[in-house]
This record gives sequence, C-alpha cells and structure tokens, in this order.
Amino acid sequence: MNRLAGGASARTNAEAGDDKCPPACHPRSSPYPQPTCRLAGHAAASWLEITRAATETSFRYWNRTLHTGFAPARLGEDAGRWLQLTTVRRTPGWNTPNRVVLETPVSRLRDFGVGAGGHALPVLILPPQAGHHSCIVDFSPQQSQVSVALEAGVRRLYVLEWLGATQETKDISIVDVVAAVDAAVAAAGGRVHLVGDCQGGWLAALFAALRPEAVASLTVAGAPIDFHAGEGPLADYVTLMSSGAGLETYRSAVRAGNGVLRGEFLIGGFIALKPELECAKHLELLLNLDDDRFVERYAHFEDWYKHPQDVAGPFYLWIVEQLFVANLLVSGALRVGDETVDLSRIACPVTMIGGTTDHITPPEQVFALEAHVSTPPDSVERILVDAGHLGLFMSRSALADHWLPAFRRLAAAG
Repeated sequence: MNRLAGGASARTNAEAGDDKCPPACHPRSSPYPQPTCRLAGHAAASWLEITRAATETSFRYWNRTLHTGFAPARLGEDAGRWLQLTTVRRTPGWNTPNRVVLETPVSRLRDFGVGAGGHALPVLILPPQAGHHSCIVDFSPQQSQVSVALEAGVRRLYVLEWLGATQETKDISIVDVVAAVDAAVAAAGGRVHLVGDCQGGWLAALFAALRPEAVASLTVAGAPIDFHAGEGPLADYVTLMSSGAGLETYRSAVRAGNGVLRGEFLIGGFIALKPELECAKHLELLLNLDDDRFVERYAHFEDWYKHPQDVAGPFYLWIVEQLFVANLLVSGALRVGDETVDLSRIACPVTMIGGTTDHITPPEQVFALEAHVSTPPDSVERILVDAGHLGLFMSRSALADHWLPAFRRLAAAG
C-alpha cells in the first residue's frame, strides 16, 4: 500500500543522473568520482545560498535600523543578545508527564501510559541515538510524537531514552544496545508495536528480525535500512572518508574522545551536510530579536539540537563499519554477538515513512525495507511526506497528517 504526500515520488539512482558527472570535476584516477563531484556541487550550492542569505539579511537589518532611527547602543544590544542566544544552551527535557520504569547502563524506559489499556499491546518508540537527546519524540506540546500517540488512543506507551556514553560506559557495544531493547520489551509485557525514528529505525528493524515473536508491527521513519540506496551527502562523505585509510578517520575520532565519539563531533557533522540551514536560522534570529515567540522557539530548538550526547566508541564504530560502509543490514550477513540478522524473518505489518527533502536519509533507504521482509504486500505501507529529516518526526503537518493516523491504526490493532 503506497501513500504519497503531495504527489512526490522518490528518484532512482539512474534518474538522479549518476552517469552525468563531468570528468573535469575529479581526477581520472579517483575511485569515487561521483561522490566527489556531488559533494563539490553541494559545497558550491551551500556557499552560494549562505552568501545570498547573508546579503539579504544584512540589507533587511540595516534598512530597518535606518528607518527606525540609527542608535549605536541598539546595535550593541542586538549584537549582545544575538550572541547570547546563539551560544548559551539549556538542558532539554520531556514535555509529557511520565515515569522511569527501567534503567540500564545505556537507556531509561519511560512510561507515558494514561491508564489501563485492556488487552491492547503497548507501543514502544525508539528515538534516534545520534548525539542528541531522545526527547525529540516529545519536543513540545505542539510537536510531540508522544502527545499525538496519546491523542490517537494509544493507552500503553513507552519511549526508550538513550543515555550519553561516559568513561564508565564507553565500551558499550551493539550487543548491549539490543539487550536494552530486549529488557524494555520485556518490561512492557513481552510484545509491542515497535516504532523507530532515524537510527532508532534501523535498530527497530534489526530487533524485529532478531525477535519477530516480540514485534506485533514495525514502523520506521527516516531510517537508513539500505545505506547504499539513493543519494545523499552523508553517504558520499562516508564513501570518501572510508576509502584509502579505511576506518582510521573514525577510529581517530573515537581516540580523541578517549573511547567515545563526542556528541559535538556528530552535531558538527550533521551541520556540515547542509551548512546553509544552520546559517539561515541564526540570520533569521537577528531579524526577529523583538519577537518573543520566535526567540523562544529558536532557543527551545537549539537547546535540544546543541545539547550533545557522547556515543560509546565500539557501538559507533560497529555502525560505521557494518552498516554505513559494508551495508550488511540488507545482506543477511549482519551479526550481533552470535546471532545473524535476517530481515526476511520480519512478517508483521510494516509502515515506512520517508521525507521528500530528507538529505540525511533519502527515502529510497527507508523504502528498501519492503524488498527484504516477508510481510504480505497488503500489510506494507509506504508514506512519503513533504518534509526534511527532522520534519518527519516533529513538523506539525507530518504529526497531524501522517503520525496521527498511523498511531490510530496501532491503537485499533490492539
């Protein structure tokens, strides 16, 4: 079953013009000419957009300043407030009341349930684990997967919050992470509707393949399943950074963190994929310093986005080597401890949600799951949303138009 939002459709590699990269863009000896060319194009487009936005913002700011009366003191006040807002961060937190019912070295299980659910199976949400706080799934009263699930009638609702790695937990591996999901499912009753966002999505698919009897349905959004499908700057960067020196770049980053990958490194990497977005929000802030609602929304998002969580080194390097580089999740050769991950063991209903402008996880990577599961076609749903990566999980339109119906189906499934 396919549901396409806005009439958009994902492009294949051939349609994207992989074979049209001009030879002049790269050395003939380069083993990865297309990623090199694409990244050069991304960099040029980003620089042009940053230049355009900076010029436009400067013009609008000075035009307003001159029309309202030039005051050097006001310029100083604006500069000081802008600097404070762009650099000082608060600790993010949860919006919806909940209680911690289980804690492991890597996670906390939070219960958002609102009462007895009869015989209905619980919903368990796995947030991303990529250098940010897990409260993205409960970001604000207006932008919350948790709130939408409760509104949809889900009575038993859990979220597995990921904890940042410390020197005491820096040796955590994928085995420990899967064990945390195992413990969460057991605490929730032994069988769940599993929902995974981004990196929580590939983990949800991996878990459903290892424990098919524990997963009544699987929903993944913005989740890289086939890491080599589609096109995106992240895949191109991984291709180039892992060529020649192999994983040494990634290992050196872990060594620099004394056994952990610093959350700042991950956040900086995400910003580098599309730096014009980072510049645009800070420039827009300069034009809206007098708008208290705008300032509060800006600060609230930055508090979440710029509050880093470290990732355990062995877990991070396993992701890079086994998933991003070797792409073993879809090969049937992926190992977690002494277990093999075989996606064909998944036969439950599957929902896949991708974003038309997702530059981190192209929708092709998400929808590739369909080709590897054993779920009957009439129990597989593709949803293509007119949104970018974060917009898939937190934009008001995605929550109202797509997540609300999805959670209603889970609530009705029991």
